[in-house]
Amino acid sequence: MAEGILAAVTVVICICLAVAFWDSNRFVTVTYEIRSDKITKPCRLALLSDLHNKSFGEENRRLLAAIDQTAPDGILVAGDMLTAERGADFGHALSLMGKLAARYRIYYGMGNHEYRLGLYPDDYPGMYEEYMSGLKKAGIEPLINETVYLPECNIAVCGAQIDRVYYRHFRRKPMEASYLPKLLGTPDREMFQLLIAHNPVYFDAYAEWGADLVVSGHVHGGIMRLPVLGGVISPTLTLFPKYDGGIFKENKSTMILSRGLSSHTIPIRVFNPGELIVIELLPEK
Repeated sequence: MAEGILAAVTVVICICLAVAFWDSNRFVTVTYEIRSDKITKPCRLALLSDLHNKSFGEENRRLLAAIDQTAPDGILVAGDMLTAERGADFGHALSLMGKLAARYRIYYGMGNHEYRLGLYPDDYPGMYEEYMSGLKKAGIEPLINETVYLPECNIAVCGAQIDRVYYRHFRRKPMEASYLPKLLGTPDREMFQLLIAHNPVYFDAYAEWGADLVVSGHVHGGIMRLPVLGGVISPTLTLFPKYDGGIFKENKSTMILSRGLSSHTIPIRVFNPGELIVIELLPEK
């Protein structure tokens, strides 16, 4: 009996290890369709998040090929393309951004890892400046609490960089109603408001601010996914987080939450491959 149980446990562990290796080195393409009477012309955007300096094939060839195949009008970046570790390499992230910027318009929203580099320069000497310089050289200006307008589609793309206190572990710090308007300004409700906001936990606040569509990342799909229960743990060490990946609704606002392309610290994903997301933004029928 004991030998049978041990054999079964061994088989399960081997399967999980095989799945972890497979899922940690692949990604799937997921498409969402969003319609609004504010949108005046169809627009297809690819969404990347949480690359953490990973490369899918040499020079990210597999990822680039998949993006090119979707033929997007632009690229949304929901942050954490690198990992904030002292002396860490971010060559793959910059290389990918440079290649994409040569082909597409990039709308780069900051994640907590990019933000951390600039917030603690003594801990990460020169890294923020080097990374930002690399983006600028590629022609990318990150949207740090700024908005760009796409007049042909009537879409306003805003990148939110919220304070580090909103990334605390274990508990969600309340966000005052006045915080986002002070940070981002008051949105024009006649435009379709697309908000790049790395941390999905504050979806209710983003909706209240006036976002028609929020794109987020950060949670990595919960690292491991279980049937019915979904993602197991978030970066804030919350078990079975409410927002782990997929599409969510809050009144008239929608959030598309990427499960990310990789992870950091312990780069393991189980039953949870990375995601390249394609968003079809269409006028209301």
